[in-house]
Amino acid sequence: MNTKQLAYLDAMDISVWQKRNRQPKSIAMDIETIDPELEGAWKKLELQVKNCTLCELSKTRTQTVFGVGNRQTDLLLIGEAPGASEDAQGEPFVGRAGLLLNEMLKSIGLNRQTTYITNILKCRPPNNRDPLPHEVKLCTPYLNEQITLINPKMIVAVGRIAAQFLLNTDTPIGKMRMQLHHYGEKKIPLVVIYHPAYLLRSPREKAKAYRDMLQIKKILHEI
Repeated sequence: MNTKQLAYLDAMDISVWQKRNRQPKSIAMDIETIDPELEGAWKKLELQVKNCTLCELSKTRTQTVFGVGNRQTDLLLIGEAPGASEDAQGEPFVGRAGLLLNEMLKSIGLNRQTTYITNILKCRPPNNRDPLPHEVKLCTPYLNEQITLINPKMIVAVGRIAAQFLLNTDTPIGKMRMQLHHYGEKKIPLVVIYHPAYLLRSPREKAKAYRDMLQIKKILHEI
């Protein structure tokens, strides 16, 4: 583990005992130029989301929150919905929870530019309430299209709501994490992690979160 990774763990309030071994190989993915056909499909989808008025959330949002990152990445992270900071800035995971997610990614050699981050809902629910079933149903086609365009090698479900939706289950998140799941007809490997907002409320769980990140790193090396 190198000095930078130790600094990221320190930012996550995680203490790590380690042997002095050689530095692990980075798993950061290269950022490549997207081909014109895919670029056109992305622009069309982003415009559809921007102009969406399918549910009442379109009346209360400041703006839509489409997604951010490398659209040819191996790793796709999916959360539940934008919060206040995301609604204001138009980018997912930019508040305190987003800063923690950044550190979690950096702890295994990744960042927002080498992954892609999005949410199930593209608009903020009022008062940060949980997404309603009909909102999820109406927004799901947008997420499905993002998954199709990215064609990731691995998906990370960030938090209980995203995990239960993607896996179509009501299993508690504590029983879903540290397991390898699969998503969709392509059986894309899927891992569940705690939402960083939960980790901010429950800092004792950050050590578990780091183990989850190590699991992600291991699987990415293997696929």
